[in-house]
Amino acid sequence: MQGEALRQSLLVRYLGTPPKQPQPKRGSAEGSQPQQQQQQQQQQQPQVPLGRPHSPLAEVQCQLDREGASDLVVELIMMSPSLAIFLESVELGIALLRGGNPVIQRSMHTKLTSGNNAEKFFKVFFDKMKAAQQEIKSTVTVSTSDMAARATSEEKDLLRKDNLRESRSRPRGAKGSLVVSEELRAQLEDAAQVTGKAYAHVRSTVGGLNTDSGGGSPLSPSEENERPQEPRLAPEVLVMQPVLRFLQLLCENHNRSLQDFLRNQCNKNNYNLVSETLLFLDCICGSTTGGLGLLGLYINEHNVDLVNQTLETLTEYCQGPCHENQNCIAMHESNGIDIIIALVLNDINPLGKKRMDLVLELKNNASKLLLAIMESRGDSENAERILFNMSPRQLVEVACNAYHQDEDEDEDDDDDDDGVGDSRGGSGDGVGVSPKEVGHNIYILCHQLAQHNRDLAGLLKPHESSDCKTAQALQYYASHTAQIEIVRHDRTMEQIVFPVPQICEFLTRETKVKVYNTTERDEQGSKVSDFFERTEDLFNEMKWQKKLRGQPVLYWVSRHMSTWSTVAFNLAVLINVIVASFYPFEGAKELDPRLSGLSWALMLVSLAAVVLAPRPSSMRALSCACILRLMSWLGLQPTLWLLGTVNVAISTVHLVSIVGNHGTFARSLGHMLSDMELLYHVCLLAVCALGLVGHPLFYSVLLLDVLYQEETLLNVIKSVTRNGRSIILTAVLALILVYLFSIVAFLFFRDDFLIEVDSRAIQNVPQ
Repeated sequence: MQGEALRQSLLVRYLGTPPKQPQPKRGSAEGSQPQQQQQQQQQQQPQVPLGRPHSPLAEVQCQLDREGASDLVVELIMMSPSLAIFLESVELGIALLRGGNPVIQRSMHTKLTSGNNAEKFFKVFFDKMKAAQQEIKSTVTVSTSDMAARATSEEKDLLRKDNLRESRSRPRGAKGSLVVSEELRAQLEDAAQVTGKAYAHVRSTVGGLNTDSGGGSPLSPSEENERPQEPRLAPEVLVMQPVLRFLQLLCENHNRSLQDFLRNQCNKNNYNLVSETLLFLDCICGSTTGGLGLLGLYINEHNVDLVNQTLETLTEYCQGPCHENQNCIAMHESNGIDIIIALVLNDINPLGKKRMDLVLELKNNASKLLLAIMESRGDSENAERILFNMSPRQLVEVACNAYHQDEDEDEDDDDDDDGVGDSRGGSGDGVGVSPKEVGHNIYILCHQLAQHNRDLAGLLKPHESSDCKTAQALQYYASHTAQIEIVRHDRTMEQIVFPVPQICEFLTRETKVKVYNTTERDEQGSKVSDFFERTEDLFNEMKWQKKLRGQPVLYWVSRHMSTWSTVAFNLAVLINVIVASFYPFEGAKELDPRLSGLSWALMLVSLAAVVLAPRPSSMRALSCACILRLMSWLGLQPTLWLLGTVNVAISTVHLVSIVGNHGTFARSLGHMLSDMELLYHVCLLAVCALGLVGHPLFYSVLLLDVLYQEETLLNVIKSVTRNGRSIILTAVLALILVYLFSIVAFLFFRDDFLIEVDSRAIQNVPQ
């Protein structure tokens, strides 16, 4: 008790007071069973350490590392303690490594490489994996033996009935011959159906699942009680989930040294945990008992989380990439790589009928693992190994079926969609993976494998003979897949293929052009750093644009933002032309009547040009002709007032479109005040108002908007003033030189600058 109290006090000291869980109400018998299941799941899942207020998790982890927590975890695991202490030690290691803290990783790596610690440390994990595999083998053997015994008894009963029916239907006098009549054929078909139902019943009994398919008679209460309960995982197997999570975090963020260390410790006794993890996946999926094609018999709701964790750990072993671990997984003599391929290609029933979200997550992790095995490979060895037992057409069909499965779910959930974000999850809690995302990962896998297989490359190109649904899915995947080329540290160029999220479609063209033209280069001439600083604003704009689709009027105004800007600038130019030509307006009340005919001719010609060939230039010509007619009808001053009013209105609409595009009012006041683009257009609107109600010469300031309209001029100014500090220092140096020259000139050349003056002129100057 004293040790537990000390432990709790240390947790409160370093991690803060955990939030209190709400107590369940007494007397609620209906909700007792789900609450017990939730408590069991919470006990199985690793607890997330909560930091103290204003203390980030990384700081708490580093503080615990300085106090020796990392060494404590390694030493406790090396002691091979009891299961409870081992679990607590692994959970503490997970809490320290959460987020892939490089300080903790480095500390543990240093501890393991000193002395003979690595051999003792990895032997414990190696033994745990072997014990888990042995437990799974014995459990699966018993389950399959029961299934075989029950199936044999069922087959014997069915065979006895068939023989009886056969003897009754055989004509007398026919010895050793069988006459297949219509009645006998119907009886044989009936027997085949009963046999299929019996097999389905046996499989569901082994898996602990109820038969939902039609054709089976409902079980009586006595038979329900006699049915075995759904098998739970043994403690030796359950411990593997935190162990695999710990190993995953140990090499998180592509820690190459620890990735290699998990495979080879360079000791007398080497423990290859990469191979053992693959063997564990091979074992839990039933490959050791010959059930490679019957994954649904071995994967259920109780062990699917463990299978997912195994796939995620194997993925982390390979990412970075670590070519040695990739080869270790792809070229292993077990059926591990075939298991991973089967998880992607095959249906996992009966789990998929009840929990499709779990199956989708499983396929998603399996496809990511296959991509990690092929990451940054210059050869085709691993790709050929994956393609060895894979049908290209089946792989493409799986990706296309996932796309249409997501469309069907979207139609069903259309009434529940709020239009903001992808909040739909497979389990209904908003956390699951969507089928379209899984299909997109499989499509990228096809794209990578197509470089090594011509048949697969041809299947990815939709042609006239392709199915309509297949062509639609492939077109969607192709339009939402992009690639970039990166240069690694060894100066090798690599192509990275990635999916483009659907929310990126809501990014406006104006924003794309602006980011492309205004992103600054760093000292190395790269725009990457400045681009990543803008990603948060871009993502917020995407979410706002998606929400903006629900406001048609504001969306229409915002969609034509560039049009409003162009119209406002053209009006400013026309107003300044009028001001420059006719200011002041007192002496020019009206235009020369001889220009009336010319204005009519220009209006008719420009109108014909707009009707026959609508172009921006013809629209500008028509506008100028109309303004000339207004000047001849109304006069200069009223025309200027009218144009100024229209300019203020257009500038206001333009400002509203900017606010609507960026979602400015949805942000904080400080963010609004720091938005330079918004402040700039507010100032332009103020200048338009001053020109209308104040003095017409204020309109001249609007011509400076040409810098905002033309990116070329803006880039020229930026290139000239890029090194502002050097320009200022050069100007200061020039002032210093002028000052020194003036001093030298005053001291040594003062007499040379004396000039003769007329004394009489000086006398005549009034005092």
